[in-house]
Amino acid sequence: MSVKQNQFTIQFWGVRGSIACPGTETVRYGGNTPCLEMRVGGHRLIFDGGTGLRVLGQSLLSQMPIEAHLFFTHSHWDHIQGFPFFVPAFVKSNRFSIYGLVAPNGATIQQRLNDQMLNPNFPVPLQVMGAELKFFDLEIGQSIKIDDVLIENALLNHPGEAIGYRVNWHGYSAAYVSDTEHFPDRLDENVLFLARQADVLIYDATYTDEEYYSEKSSKIGWGHSTWQEAVKIAKAAQVKKLVIFHHDPLHNDDFLDKVGEQVAEKFPNSLMAREGLSIQLISPSNGQEKNSEVNSVKEVKISV
Repeated sequence: MSVKQNQFTIQFWGVRGSIACPGTETVRYGGNTPCLEMRVGGHRLIFDGGTGLRVLGQSLLSQMPIEAHLFFTHSHWDHIQGFPFFVPAFVKSNRFSIYGLVAPNGATIQQRLNDQMLNPNFPVPLQVMGAELKFFDLEIGQSIKIDDVLIENALLNHPGEAIGYRVNWHGYSAAYVSDTEHFPDRLDENVLFLARQADVLIYDATYTDEEYYSEKSSKIGWGHSTWQEAVKIAKAAQVKKLVIFHHDPLHNDDFLDKVGEQVAEKFPNSLMAREGLSIQLISPSNGQEKNSEVNSVKEVKISV
């Protein structure tokens, strides 16, 4: 798992939304909340800090010292609750750059991560973390350049605001669009911007259309989308591979298997996010520049 210069790999460490749900019925897809890692052009990018971040942290202990960039989509509990348990952040030799929007109430990402670790909520304050932590406040639409890796963001339709990200490197691209709700009358222009001809689109499909539009328990206004909308976006944006993400904690493995089959019927080059899944856009054996001979997306399942 070292970060090689000529590598673009996406690995999933937490794929659930709302709340962690470990148990016998969530073994195949996993029960940890959102966290994914991209190893791109010699850099380690981490997106969101749900409980999956704790698992990633354990895997990094054998690779220290660690330098990484941590991007938050927003600070709802399921996306930050793993941060206090991210062991590499307590080790002095490590360095982390941490990015996030300023919340509508004016709170920076540093303040929000700090606040969740204050008494009486947590016994260890953020200041005990021994690693070098640098915090950066993002603006909506702001691009970040890390050497030749370009990270773009756009506003998503989610209560309290959230942003999605797009990572670009040498003609390859991956879009991470979690915690967004589609519009009833049009495709979201911001989502289309992030997803445009992406090699991989990771999309919040918490619900099915049946659940979302249910007369008895509608999910309209809850801030999440459906797999049917994911397919619409993937087709409109000419995405190469669609990854269904942010699974509802009530959806067990068998339910997600069925969703995966339905998605594949509508968009064959798709898969369901699961913990331990690794997707290679480019491997160390290939050249860096994208060309007609290197245009496939390889998925690799590994054990965590």
